[in-house]
Amino acid sequence: MNRPAVTAHALPLATLAAVVVTDLLIGREQVLISLVAIAPMVAATALGRRATAGYGVAAVVTAAVLGVYDQQYTETTVVAQIARIVGVTAGGVAAVAACTLRQRREAQTRRLVAEQAADRAVLELAETLQRSLLTEPPTLERLTTAVRYRPATVGAHVGGDWYDAFAVPDGTTMLVIGDVEGHDARAAATMAQARGMLRGLAQSVVGSPAAVLSALDRALLDLDVEALVTITVATLDERAPAGAVELRWSNAGHPPPVLVGADGSAGLLARPVDRLLGLDEAGPRYDHELLLTPGDTLLLYTDGLVERRDAPLDDGLASLVDRLRGSSARPLEDVCDSLVAELGGQADDDVAVMALRVRV
Repeated sequence: MNRPAVTAHALPLATLAAVVVTDLLIGREQVLISLVAIAPMVAATALGRRATAGYGVAAVVTAAVLGVYDQQYTETTVVAQIARIVGVTAGGVAAVAACTLRQRREAQTRRLVAEQAADRAVLELAETLQRSLLTEPPTLERLTTAVRYRPATVGAHVGGDWYDAFAVPDGTTMLVIGDVEGHDARAAATMAQARGMLRGLAQSVVGSPAAVLSALDRALLDLDVEALVTITVATLDERAPAGAVELRWSNAGHPPPVLVGADGSAGLLARPVDRLLGLDEAGPRYDHELLLTPGDTLLLYTDGLVERRDAPLDDGLASLVDRLRGSSARPLEDVCDSLVAELGGQADDDVAVMALRVRV
């Protein structure tokens, strides 16, 4: 028997021994027989059902034997003695029932702890995967870049938001900001699939952001990836004259980009928005074009930055534009930091932000 088991048995044994010794010491005139029922109750708090039942039997036997010493089997005392033994027996049964209930609760607690540990492991793996996919954008000659990602502080802490930026064969740089429906490990895994497929398609599909999105939509449907995805894909061409950058983008159900002019003016690039990915592949997708001039800032983001449970989306978009107005004079990193900081300590959704500014 190991040390913890010996320690667990010590208290009920000591209780039983103390009652017996006390009963013997005070003499036959004082009867403490009923107190032996304490021993199985004490055992029920730390030992198993078998051990508790053993102490219950020991208590009944002890009560019966002490009854002989205390002369409780005479014609005038036997009824009371039988009642004591019945009471001790009932106490033993109650102790076993209490022990059973305790063990069930302990087993349930262990199961919940194990499940929580497993869930944490899955979420930590998903979060590690998600963060590993959020790479820093490439260094661009004419553009300063800044990115931010903040997981939801409520719930699973992982989701399907992501940003990406990489070079494509036609000499432009492709930007991606996307959001897979859901806020769990499955959404993060689907995000990784969509990101990988988009990167591969962008290297082989000849055409515009709209063409890449159409190819990605077909791939998701053909592979039975059951998810709804909002996404904006854009290309930046730094070969425009006078230090400008040519922007071309296509929007699949995603919040519109924000443009902050060099003069501090701000507004949404609210062009017509195409359908989400994952609904169907019918119908065309469209590109939109804009020339970014030195000092202009482009902000791409996911809906966690603007959506609030207690306000319409349009209010969130208007608030974002107001916050960005006049920010062209501030460092791009500070602008991103302030946008994320203004979310406060609680966030129901992930937030991904990608900001770019044409160098002056």
